[in-house]
Amino acid sequence: MSSREDEALALAAVDALTGQLALAPKPGLPDPRDLGARATRKDHCSLRWSARALAPGLAAMAAAARRTGEPSPGLRAELGAIGRSTEHSVGLAGGGHRGALWTLGLLVAAAALQPGARSKDVTAGAKKIAAHSDRRAPRRASRGSSVSAKYGAAGARGEARAGFPHVRRALDALATSRKAGADESEARLDALLTVMSTLQDTELLYTAGPLGLRHVQAGARGVLEAGGTTTDAGREALLALDADLHARAWSPRGSAGLLAGALFVDVLPVKTDPRTP
Repeated sequence: MSSREDEALALAAVDALTGQLALAPKPGLPDPRDLGARATRKDHCSLRWSARALAPGLAAMAAAARRTGEPSPGLRAELGAIGRSTEHSVGLAGGGHRGALWTLGLLVAAAALQPGARSKDVTAGAKKIAAHSDRRAPRRASRGSSVSAKYGAAGARGEARAGFPHVRRALDALATSRKAGADESEARLDALLTVMSTLQDTELLYTAGPLGLRHVQAGARGVLEAGGTTTDAGREALLALDADLHARAWSPRGSAGLLAGALFVDVLPVKTDPRTP
């Protein structure tokens, strides 16, 4: 059974995900603005709704970690079982967020294992959990694992087993942009572009291949090299990249999920509301 602390972590993770969804313009990703495209608006509303369906599963993951007390193979197996059940619930609510669930689930569990821990310790804790194999996982290969094997990309599993280096890069980008005077939306977009500029996004590899992935990485670097989202040149480059990726139907979903993970870690340690009964 989850505690107030577990529920607070879960809600912080959902807030991080919905905060990522609210950003605009996100190159190739669902946009909350009314652009006159029904499919885009529907996708965004559905994703926001289904994001909230993650909360019970994330709270259960936090509770499992707190109860287990260590990043053991048993905890990894339990998190996998909870994750598969949560994926089913999210599917009933509209679907999406599979990559974000993997990232946020591990980070929430790591935060529950180390109450009050800061970012470096949380990503290190997630790495220890991810180092174990989930013996109960289905034997069929996922799309992400098939793409990883084909192209030699780290994929979501490799990112976690490396201690989420792109979550850490996003955190550094957030801090740098805020210090330079960017508002919160600009800082978060710069962090997303930082992840996009180097991540071997398996979703992009699947839809666009290696050349398409390099095209997206170069586009993200171009925005940052133009000064980022706080400058006129950077904003112009961002809008051009956004239009380009939407026209090609290329979506860097892996980068979006890792940004959500960074936004969650950024608010740690999470405190419960003393007014909550």
